[in-house]
Amino acid sequence: MNHQFEDIAARRARLHTLHVGILVFPGVEVLDFAGPFEVFSVAARVAKRDLGLESAFKVALIGAERDTVAARHGMGVLPHHGFDDTPPLDLLVVPGGLVEQPRGCPRTLAWIRRASEQAALTASVCTGAFLLAQLGLLDGLAATTHWSDIAELRAEFPHLDIRANTPWVDQGRIVSSAGISAGIGMSLHLVERVLGATLAAATARQMEYDWTPSTQSSKYQ
Repeated sequence: MNHQFEDIAARRARLHTLHVGILVFPGVEVLDFAGPFEVFSVAARVAKRDLGLESAFKVALIGAERDTVAARHGMGVLPHHGFDDTPPLDLLVVPGGLVEQPRGCPRTLAWIRRASEQAALTASVCTGAFLLAQLGLLDGLAATTHWSDIAELRAEFPHLDIRANTPWVDQGRIVSSAGISAGIGMSLHLVERVLGATLAAATARQMEYDWTPSTQSSKYQ
């Protein structure tokens, strides 16, 4: 268990809220951010019901500004915070989608780097892995992305250990997941890391999501 996760476990033991920030940007894939948002929000509700934890997770969407963001397929999303007023995060989630805009935006890249340095855990969904790779956050680690983007990620970042046919890859402080709905499974896995398999399974049941604790993950390799 790495030191960052030990910090998270200690905070949970003291019943402190864990702050989850999920990046949104123009062209972000809807389920990439909405899936993790739902998982951590439901987990907080289930943890209050089953464990008596008042607020296990507090989840927020983070945009460059507090203005409506046009997600993929035309959905408008209103972030809770902009880059300049984001509270300290324990967990940063970087979703995918059409990532050309954030990859070409120095302000977004600088914010991701800063937030990742401050957070105990950073996770990507789908093509969010390209953002982490561009910033060097996947150097020396195994990672994954959407099946249709595996070849491109390997070609652009040939030094990385990119793994196919796995829903998520857990490297301790950095966790990546495959496409779209895989972010839900990865988020449940992270709930398991923080609150245990029983609570994670109860969260999945509350969501009516078919999920098996840990058995599908490439964990701490």
